[in-house]
Amino acid sequence: MAESVDAEAVDAATVDAEAVDAVTERVEAVLFDIDGTLIDSNYLHVDSWSRAFHDVGLGVNESDIHHRIGMDSGQLLSSLVGDDDAARLGDEIKRLHARYYAASAPRLRVFDGARELLAELDRRGITVVLATSAPEDELAMLREVLESEDPITAMTSSEDVETAKPDPRVVEIALERAGTTANNALFVGDSIWDVQSAAAAGVATIGVLTGGSTAADLTEAGAVAVYDDVAALLAGLDDSAIAALFS
Repeated sequence: MAESVDAEAVDAATVDAEAVDAVTERVEAVLFDIDGTLIDSNYLHVDSWSRAFHDVGLGVNESDIHHRIGMDSGQLLSSLVGDDDAARLGDEIKRLHARYYAASAPRLRVFDGARELLAELDRRGITVVLATSAPEDELAMLREVLESEDPITAMTSSEDVETAKPDPRVVEIALERAGTTANNALFVGDSIWDVQSAAAAGVATIGVLTGGSTAADLTEAGAVAVYDDVAALLAGLDDSAIAALFS
């Protein structure tokens, strides 16, 4: 079931009418974050970062790491260990994180409803784009787990941007590859960094809770609606006011 700030069934117009009104025409594209949204990977990232920090002798709380999953890795490091340690040890920490994350690949799983949601949007003639700044090797792992190449028109990766979310560039590039504008798109993501990135690009965001962010976090960041997961979003496509955005 969808959640809203007033605990009623989600009506996008009542959650954030101004943001929804910005979607002035029929939605032509839906942009998806992958980590924590379509693939259950956020806590594997937390574990990989935690082990990397430990290996270089830095103690960082996993709860603090979790709050920053989805953030640009450079900003994540600086915010957790300070600019000096980030500059001194950042490359090694990133290398270790990548190694541990790759080793955890067998534990990656696609969320229930993810493949079906992408296929249904494609069936309705809506362009599907994966809007991520994941490195190419990580993106390859995620795509292998997702097993949904046919509905996906385009995607982004770390090769396309110098700075990841909350910088809006990855969303802007995703819009370009979808061949549409911000007013004709929606973004689906799990973190406040997703919401902030999309908002800076002028795109309304639907949040999901599968990355570990709370409904309050996502709505306060600007999400027009929040669902438990993509399966709930799929189930609600024709039952909530959000469906009007796709018609």
